[in-house]
Amino acid sequence: MAVEKITMPQLGESVTEGTISRWIVSVGDKVNKYDPLAEVMTDKVNAEIPSSFTGTIKELVAEDGDTLAVGEIICYIETEGGGEAEATPDAPKEESAPAPAAKSEAPSAPAAQEDAEAPNKRRYSPAVLRLAQENNVDLEQVKGSGAGGRITRKDIQAVIDSGNIPTADSKPAATQAPASEAPKATPAASAAPSAPAAASAPKAAQPVNVPVEAGDIEIPVTGVRKAIAANMLRSKHEAPHAWTMIEVDATNLVEYRNSLKSEFKKKEGYNLTFFAFFVKAVAQALKEFPQINSMWAGDKIVQKKDINISIAVATDDALYVPVIRNADEKTIKGIAREITDLANKVRAGKLTSAEMQGGTFTVNNTGSFGSVQSQGIINYPQAAILQVESIVKRPVVMDHGMIAVRDMVNLCMSLDHRVLDGLVCGRFLARVKEIIEKMSKENTSIY
Repeated sequence: MAVEKITMPQLGESVTEGTISRWIVSVGDKVNKYDPLAEVMTDKVNAEIPSSFTGTIKELVAEDGDTLAVGEIICYIETEGGGEAEATPDAPKEESAPAPAAKSEAPSAPAAQEDAEAPNKRRYSPAVLRLAQENNVDLEQVKGSGAGGRITRKDIQAVIDSGNIPTADSKPAATQAPASEAPKATPAASAAPSAPAAASAPKAAQPVNVPVEAGDIEIPVTGVRKAIAANMLRSKHEAPHAWTMIEVDATNLVEYRNSLKSEFKKKEGYNLTFFAFFVKAVAQALKEFPQINSMWAGDKIVQKKDINISIAVATDDALYVPVIRNADEKTIKGIAREITDLANKVRAGKLTSAEMQGGTFTVNNTGSFGSVQSQGIINYPQAAILQVESIVKRPVVMDHGMIAVRDMVNLCMSLDHRVLDGLVCGRFLARVKEIIEKMSKENTSIY
């Protein structure tokens, strides 16, 4: 028998981690190659991880709700062929903490007994190591609940949530080795890239003791909601948000669209919404101001060539962000059709992972809820998000001091100040405003 490992796959461009939302298999289950093993949440959409082998599930390293980086091990599968001893080296080196250099003294009796009772205690997964390092948890003092005494991510989180975090300094004096014999840091710990950044990494929010009284309803947090929360927290934690707003006169656009909507619906079978015109205007402006179509990558800024517009689509309990690819190359009719198709897929639960990937800029139709001013959270790792507010009639001072009732709309933009400055964003919004205010029967074709 041989033991093979299944790792977290990269389920899309720029995806660096995934959350196990549900295991489909259990330890001891027999699976065939390509059978689904687990549902994974990434970028607010579920995808199934298939098995790469035929065999028996030996160990589930991750648990429901665990978030792992791409390439981290999620489970082991026992397959036919090879000996058990030959399979052992397949376990990743970073998962087994190397033992300290051997001393002449024999290990203490309690330590030997612990090793016998929990042979897997020191097999730390990268997720466990990272969480322990970020919170200064001494793993030697944590009791594992996994197979063979293995410490799981949930064990570490439970210790953190309890507030009683065991550190190396808090070990009983009798169990601490003399300073001269203290083992050196293991390569897995000393080389972990996340360790130096622990102070800046967002930590999981501590549970709040909310009293539950008669009549209160407790709603479990779904995998989708957890993914949304994690992405929003990361965006607000890492990206210094700035915000700006511009007022646009959409009177000509309103008149033009209203003159077309009935005939368009009869001919095409779907609605010609105002939102399609705004997405087209944004795509055109992005082509003229490519700096806005960028992403922060730590030591560099990546300016994307393709203009892929993410649009926010809400359901009763979640928010999805499907992508209109190459929006600058599409007509207003084509954009309207994609908006309709993607929204229908979201509400029918048929949106695929591929349709969520590759967005470079987000446009959110907050005006559909009657909002007139809002501040969006940037769709990480994009550099900006634009909120299209409700079109409302307002008295406006025109040329020569005349007052007229016009159809006005606010465009609100949140930006990552690491990537973008006010000057380029101001010019970008001014260009979007110019394009929208010139949209009319004479100047704009929907085909």
